[in-house]
Amino acid sequence: MRRLAFVVPFALLAGLSLPALAGSITIEGRGEVTASPDMAQINSGVSTQGATAREALDGNTAAMAELIADLKAAGIEARDIQTSNFSVNPNYVYSDERDENGYSLPPRIQGYQVSNTVTVIVRDIKNLGTILDKSVTVGANTINGVTFSVADPSQLYNDARKAAFADARSKAELYATAAGGKLDEIESISEGQTFNGPAPTAMYARADTAMSAAVPVEAGELTFAINVTVSWELDTASK
Repeated sequence: MRRLAFVVPFALLAGLSLPALAGSITIEGRGEVTASPDMAQINSGVSTQGATAREALDGNTAAMAELIADLKAAGIEARDIQTSNFSVNPNYVYSDERDENGYSLPPRIQGYQVSNTVTVIVRDIKNLGTILDKSVTVGANTINGVTFSVADPSQLYNDARKAAFADARSKAELYATAAGGKLDEIESISEGQTFNGPAPTAMYARADTAMSAAVPVEAGELTFAINVTVSWELDTASK
């Protein structure tokens, strides 16, 4: 079988426009949006002591029933009150005394403690200070913390996405120009969400504390952020 060979003159090759080698560029961008919170969550409850578990439980049940009734009277809906912790524990007393063999005596039970905690969502943040005040007044002696949030942050995240992409594109264009090319088609986009808010504020109360005014509360601002990673094809044809 005869083989045909085609020889392209060098002069013709020199006149051809050969495609540039394709590359890619991957850049991270970040967008942040701040907003004032419009709701809060508190963990409030009652701890009671008693000589027996039954005595401690009965006292706790009465105090919690009063607390929940007071929360509802303050405008908190039943759906926004949820039991988050319940425990019954003995109170141990330790002794330095030793038995005849020199071993420490085991601890003995001296009464019991019952704790009951509810997680409460406050949808009208203006009432937060008043609700904290009423909770303590009615008998809550444990408030573990307050956290703030935005009920619907979807639009805030969308705004952060736009800012994150614009940030990534701006930096990518800078690098592309420095490399003597320009951005072409997008190859991939991936994102990660972050939420930065005030840390939960620990609050402690005593049952015998009297409060004559609503607890002062500062909600501050929350930050909603998007981190985006975008890859572009890098067109270096004009280089």
